[in-house]
Amino acid sequence: MKWSVGDNLSILTAPFVFGVIGLHLMVASNWASAGEIRKIVRADGVVEYTNVPTNQRKTPIKTNASKAESIYKYRQDNGVLTITNVKPKKGIQYETIRYECYACNPSSTVDWYNTPINTKAYSSSVAAAAKTYNVDPALIRAIIHAESSFKVTAKSHQGAQGLMQLMPATARYLGVGNPFDASENIMGGAKYLAELLALYAGDIKRASAAYNAGPGAVKKYNGVPPYAETKAYVKRVGILHKRYQQALR
Repeated sequence: MKWSVGDNLSILTAPFVFGVIGLHLMVASNWASAGEIRKIVRADGVVEYTNVPTNQRKTPIKTNASKAESIYKYRQDNGVLTITNVKPKKGIQYETIRYECYACNPSSTVDWYNTPINTKAYSSSVAAAAKTYNVDPALIRAIIHAESSFKVTAKSHQGAQGLMQLMPATARYLGVGNPFDASENIMGGAKYLAELLALYAGDIKRASAAYNAGPGAVKKYNGVPPYAETKAYVKRVGILHKRYQQALR
């Protein structure tokens, strides 16, 4: 679970830098037209989320990057905490905190029909969560695979944490004290997944779309939102779910 692009915003970073004193983001409102929202990288390196068709754009762009940029966290000499996609200069101590949703990249080269699946990791935790919230263990595994590829320490630059990539506020709502504890994270993620499945009367596509982009986006579009990343995510969760169902029989 992670951030989603605002319904009426185009977000650019040049470069992507957060500081305690300031937040360097250029934000433009009012989409030029409706359509699929895509992540693009302009020729000057600026990352942009937009639904403006490529053939209508004046600024040359590259297609969606195959890999998301790394995000670095460090403190400047004046004490300002900085989070940026520009690697700090030599000698500066920093922490790499970027970890993106594994299945969200529309340009991923992973063969989702044949990539190895993991039916063994965290078996007791998945089984307990599935039983507690009456959720298909194959679906829980599919979400874990899609979110973090079973990396318990996964952390996105937006703050999503752990195996099922819970945002801090969501984790608190779900009663998860330590999102990097596998059992807690899986139990919390399964609880949230169960709530979404109940909300959408068992519709896995809508539930997985809401897990990725939020229930608000699903409500607005009355189904899977037209976000490229969310559409890719929902499709891949579906593929993984079927594969885990077959493997766990």
